[in-house]
Amino acid sequence: MADAKDKSFYCEVCLAGAGGQGLQLAGVILARAVALYEDRKVIMTSSYGPEARGGASKTELIISQEEIIYPKPTSLDIVLIMSSEAADKFGDSGKDGGILIADSTFVMKPPREPWLPFPITRTARAEFGTPLVSNIIALGILCGVTGIVKEDSLREAVAGRVPPRTKEINLAALARGIEMGKEKAQAKA
Repeated sequence: MADAKDKSFYCEVCLAGAGGQGLQLAGVILARAVALYEDRKVIMTSSYGPEARGGASKTELIISQEEIIYPKPTSLDIVLIMSSEAADKFGDSGKDGGILIADSTFVMKPPREPWLPFPITRTARAEFGTPLVSNIIALGILCGVTGIVKEDSLREAVAGRVPPRTKEINLAALARGIEMGKEKAQAKA
């Protein structure tokens, strides 16, 4: 993947899971981080089933230094999977050599190899007492593993988008996710 500081930087990302897991919010936060704090271009699209909660949903982003000509991803560089249904539906949608990150709390079998399993929801419950910050932990992991967005940019975007009463727990969840992502990236290197 190209360096985020590179003038030719271009990256396609898919965040997929179940409705209600907060992946649309995660996509909005990632989009804000790169557009507002890193002055890059971004396009985000979302799709989901008719269910309010539980059905498969996905949010796709294109992040680029240059103008984005075509608004739909065609070759995903990064795929983040947060549910077994999403793994079945979107798990093999990344390009060869792309990065697949999955929540091993729900995804027991990798949809393809290689993959990077993380106990995202299990960590949210054990360390923060709620699964509601799983999406923010996942964003931190994505940042820690890939470096597609600066940590400070993501922190600013989280702080500016979550409700004030949840800011502290969300920033702590983000920090934990970044730590988890960096640990696995260093172990893999």
